[in-house]
Amino acid sequence: MSDTPGSGEQRSFSGLFLGLLALAVLAAIAGLAWSYLLTGRLTHAEAQLALEQQQNQKLASAVDETNARLRVTSQSLGLTQRQLDERASDLLRRQQADAHRLENEQAAAQASTQKQISSVSSDVTGVKTDVGGVKTDLGQTKTELQTAEAQLQSMKGDMGVQSGLIATNHDELEILKHKGDRNYYEFTLDKNHRKAISTVGLELKKADTKHNRYTLEVYADDKKIEKKDRGLNEPVQFYTGKGNMLYELVVNSINKNQVQGYIATPKNAPVPVSTSGQ
Repeated sequence: MSDTPGSGEQRSFSGLFLGLLALAVLAAIAGLAWSYLLTGRLTHAEAQLALEQQQNQKLASAVDETNARLRVTSQSLGLTQRQLDERASDLLRRQQADAHRLENEQAAAQASTQKQISSVSSDVTGVKTDVGGVKTDLGQTKTELQTAEAQLQSMKGDMGVQSGLIATNHDELEILKHKGDRNYYEFTLDKNHRKAISTVGLELKKADTKHNRYTLEVYADDKKIEKKDRGLNEPVQFYTGKGNMLYELVVNSINKNQVQGYIATPKNAPVPVSTSGQ
């Protein structure tokens, strides 16, 4: 079946329409692409312009600062020679004042140090003097001890046995203690009161202050020994213990109803458990 003339024209028209439509679509796409490209360039141009404006503002600020400095410099350079001389003189005066103050402070510090040194020297001299005085006192004390020791007496006791050195007071008794030849026990006895001294018992029976005489009883080895009408600083002797050791009793002070003195025992004598009354 052959095509009619009307059908051929219709196909030609349809092809042309499609061709024009395709061109229109391509043109639209190209326009959109161009518009996007132009928009990007415009944005970049605006950013570049803003950056250049910032740089111009910085340059303007730098120029203003430079101008201000130039004005200050111009004003400074505009000082007269007299003003410059006055400023230089003022600076010199300040330096001289500082130097003078520093010299005064150094002088004061040196004076204070010298004063302290002098004070220390005086203290050292005083210490040396004190040490010398102490040495002198020690020498005197040693001499006095030697003299006191030489004055200590040795005599026979009431039993006819030669006594050791006799102390007549507390100070002399201390000398005997330091010698270390015997054991010494001090006591104070009240009348009719028995008291344990060393390893024996003592009881005062009579104290005669007018004639410096006394009577007492010694309790040793379950025995009572009466020492009657004995005198001041008299060695009163008795034997006691398994070894029959010689004990010595000395009364240095006689008061009303009371006597004071000491007992001397050999170094190897028994040591009392209780030393009350020493």
